[in-house]
Amino acid sequence: MDNPIEQTKTPAELVELKQKVTGKVLKTSLQGALVDIGSKLPAFIHISQVVKDNDPKIPVNNLEDVLKEDQVIDLWVKRVRKDRIELTMIEPLTLEWRDLKPEMVLKGKVVRLETFGVFVDIGTERPGLVHISELAHNYVRTPGEVVKEGDEVDVKILELNKKKKQIKLSMKALQEVPEEPEKEEAKKPARRGKQAKKEVIEEPVVEEVIPDPTAMEIALRQAMERQQVSRKAQYEAAMRSKKNKNDYSAQDEIFERTLKNKSNSD
Repeated sequence: MDNPIEQTKTPAELVELKQKVTGKVLKTSLQGALVDIGSKLPAFIHISQVVKDNDPKIPVNNLEDVLKEDQVIDLWVKRVRKDRIELTMIEPLTLEWRDLKPEMVLKGKVVRLETFGVFVDIGTERPGLVHISELAHNYVRTPGEVVKEGDEVDVKILELNKKKKQIKLSMKALQEVPEEPEKEEAKKPARRGKQAKKEVIEEPVVEEVIPDPTAMEIALRQAMERQQVSRKAQYEAAMRSKKNKNDYSAQDEIFERTLKNKSNSD
């Protein structure tokens, strides 16, 4: 039973861009070849899109050196027009530069190993580079420790430089960060019996040593002591003198009162 969706499509819509098809060469010319791919629209491949020995870099000057009538070949749809379908023998890129964005996750194939990293084909014009520091979270001495040529790997786009056509990729960005090993606790000293005895460290008693006085210090002390004795003697003499004066004053006052009282009585 026919697909009802395909019945509503035009012949051009039945073929998709970059679609891989198998066709039979119907006729060749100087410009290219007419190919039957089972579509209602005529399909044509230009000589510039013909590949010799699977190497797009080898120029094809004579189409009949590569293609013959009734030959069955694999091709890709390069462009779909209203009146024809253009084909190519050059496998189209999976991704165009306009399709690439940072943080994109893609699958790729390791195509070359270098000391500084590995090149991974992700279906773009040029392979992207996974630097050795982006291969794994752990230290990597050489890229060969992690991958080998031909490996299928998952990568993440880190940076794009469309002017230089450079793509920086990472493998470790898609890997789980390894947990750091737990540090071992410091070993406790073995206990003797049920309870370990604490070591008591007694601090040595330091006796204060008073040095003997020198001759100068002795002489100075004696002079100070004599000075103190002299001051004390002077103070005591002054106090005695003051007391004697007070006694004399009191006696004179009594004597004057006595004389005055006697004079009045006479």
